[in-house]
Amino acid sequence: MWTFPHYTPHRPIDWAQLTQHYAWLDEMRHVPQDPEWHGEGDVLTHTQMVVEALFRLPEFAELSPQNQHILFTAALFHDVEKRSTTHEEIVDGKTRIVSPRHAQKGEYTARQILYRDIATPFAVREQICKLVRLHGLPLWAISKPDPERAVIAASLVVDTRLLAMLARADVLGRICADQADLLLRIDLFEEMCKDLNCWGQARPFATPQARYHYLNQGGSADYVPYDDFTCEVVMMCALAGSGKDTFIHKHLSHLPTLSLDDIRRAHKLNPANSHDTAQAVRIGKELAKQYLREKRDFVFNATNLNRDLRSKWTDIFAAYGAKIKIVYLEVPYAKLLKQNKQREHAVPEHVLMQMLGKLEIPSFDEAHEIAFQAA
Repeated sequence: MWTFPHYTPHRPIDWAQLTQHYAWLDEMRHVPQDPEWHGEGDVLTHTQMVVEALFRLPEFAELSPQNQHILFTAALFHDVEKRSTTHEEIVDGKTRIVSPRHAQKGEYTARQILYRDIATPFAVREQICKLVRLHGLPLWAISKPDPERAVIAASLVVDTRLLAMLARADVLGRICADQADLLLRIDLFEEMCKDLNCWGQARPFATPQARYHYLNQGGSADYVPYDDFTCEVVMMCALAGSGKDTFIHKHLSHLPTLSLDDIRRAHKLNPANSHDTAQAVRIGKELAKQYLREKRDFVFNATNLNRDLRSKWTDIFAAYGAKIKIVYLEVPYAKLLKQNKQREHAVPEHVLMQMLGKLEIPSFDEAHEIAFQAA
């Protein structure tokens, strides 16, 4: 079982020890919050109150020790990037303290720390990261343009029971006038999850194609489209040094491979030059379209680290009717550094860290199938 350092369930938290060990936590004491929404004061005070509120929830005591560690860690991280996003803003003629997109940035920060500094198994880490990213959803789900789709999509990446617990602790761990209304919203979120068959579980779909269609087109989650794919494209996704080439050689050598690195080397294109990078992408897209017109299965080999980069390719694959499969590879941090140094074309370590900071784990709206290969 994975455990967060310096935390034992059912024992008092030594906050002095935690803030001494983790600068990112200690820095929260210097981040203000809007007094109307957070009368308790700074972000560290709020975080401490959230943790204490979490411990008081009867449902928290019923969790497995593993899930208790997951929720505790998510509570520590849930507002971590208010450090970088908090500023004053004039709203309706009044100066407010706001922290836009802190949950999204917090997900990236949690992922980096739990991969690089506090070794955490992939499945556990990603549950924590998605709890951080989505901790506000139970409060705002009913205000979304498509509440049902937002809730169902969340259930595919996070345990909605844990998400509701974190949201409840987040509300109870603050001083505000609208606490009762916020708690009611969480109750409505729970009922919505139960109605949609995704309370504490991923919403089941009849086929991967049905899931992909619903997440991208909406409509009924029970609709089952025909699987009339023209071919299959296997998209690799991994940090440099994770073993993409080795995986392809071992498991996909029977398929042609479109590699942006190979294109750059063949055409003597500099990856640090934006013009050369654009040229490599143009060549790669023409070759991909050729395979797609011929209805040939193939492998697309590149780092493909974030959604924006992947979508520039998956949109093309989908337009030609291909089945999209993403293979995400991950090795432990120490092994990553070692394997990267052993590569013929090693990536500088500072660049590797920049890549880690941009990493977005593939989501089910991006592909019909995702294979997570995490050591």
